Amino acid sequence: MTDREGTSAEHISAQQFHEAPGTAGWHVLYGGAQAIFPTDSLQTGAEFALRVADAAAELDREPDIDLRPHAVAVCTARNRRGRLDRIDAEVARRVSDVASGMGLAPDASRLQTAQIGIAQAEGVDTSEFWLAALGYERVDDVLADPLRRGPRLWFYELDRPGRGRTHIDVAVPNDQGAPRAAAAIAAGGRLAIGDDIPAWWGLASPDNHSVDIAAWGDVSEQVM
Repeated sequence: MTDREGTSAEHISAQQFHEAPGTAGWHVLYGGAQAIFPTDSLQTGAEFALRVADAAAELDREPDIDLRPHAVAVCTARNRRGRLDRIDAEVARRVSDVASGMGLAPDASRLQTAQIGIAQAEGVDTSEFWLAALGYERVDDVLADPLRRGPRLWFYELDRPGRGRTHIDVAVPNDQGAPRAAAAIAAGGRLAIGDDIPAWWGLASPDNHSVDIAAWGDVSEQVM
C-alpha cells in the first residue's frame, strides 16, 4: 500500500467507506479496506490480480494483492497504518467491477486479519525488543511487518486480571463477530470480558489464552 500521508486527502471512517457506492462486499479490518475473491484456479487469480493492479494504477494507489491458488485477497489503504480516504473507496469499486466482469464475487466468511496485543507492566516498554526479534518497523502506534504478511503488534498496560497477558486480536466483518465468538465458546472457550459486546468479545481458551474477536472496526464512525 502506498503511503499517502503527505497528500491533501482526508481520512474517512469505516462507516463513510461503506456509504460510498460500489463498496458492497468489502470490510474495514486491521490494515485497511479488504475483500477476498475465491477463484477456480491460480491462473484465474493471476489474471484478476493483474487487472486489479491496472485498475488501481489509474488512481495512483497500490493495494496489497495476495494471490493464492484458489483466492485473491485485496487490501487498500491510504497509508501503512491502514487509514482510508475516498480514493480507497474508488479502488474498491473498480476492483469489484473487475471481479464482476470475471464472474468473481467476494466471500466475507473467509475474511479476517489478526494482530497481537503485548501486555506490559506499568512504565515498561518492550517495543524495541519486538522490533529486533521480528524485523518489523514502527508505523505510528503499532509495529508492523514491512510486507504486511505477519500480524501487527500493539502494546498496552496490563490492567485486567483473569486472562493471559499477551493476547491475539482477530478482526472480522461486523456480521461475523457473534458467530465467530459463539463458535470459539462452543469449542471450549469462555467469555472473559463482555462489556463491549457486540463491538468485541474478550475470550479465554480452556487454558486461559486470550483472544479478542473484534467486529467494531468494520462499522466505526470514528476515523481510525
